[in-house]
Amino acid sequence: MMNIAAHILLVEDNPVIQRMYSHMLRRRGYSVVIAENGLAALRQIELDRFDLVIADLTMPEMDGIELIERVRANHRYDCLPFIMLTASGQDEDRQRAHAAGANDFLTKPSSSLEFMAAVQRQLEPMAA
Repeated sequence: MMNIAAHILLVEDNPVIQRMYSHMLRRRGYSVVIAENGLAALRQIELDRFDLVIADLTMPEMDGIELIERVRANHRYDCLPFIMLTASGQDEDRQRAHAAGANDFLTKPSSSLEFMAAVQRQLEPMAA
């Protein structure tokens, strides 16, 4: 189901992964803003309203865990869903992400089917 109104922040430092995931999202009608690290993402979140944040775990300047913790510290963003991306896929990373407040966790690169299913799961409450 396409949701043109959904506005997504993609936080990823790898340009190849940025292009791959942003292309998948835009092809399905989503509006996408890209931030290259957690600090840039915090600035974007302060400036704009997002329906979903998809963030890499490992990034320079501020990683995905610290980003989620800083965003979750502001109760205004309690309902903002986060999908955490990581290249490692280790259980420890998954546990850290969920403990910080991530709603979902994907190992990258994930298939377009798996990626879009995670996006739709997080946006379903918004459509209801």
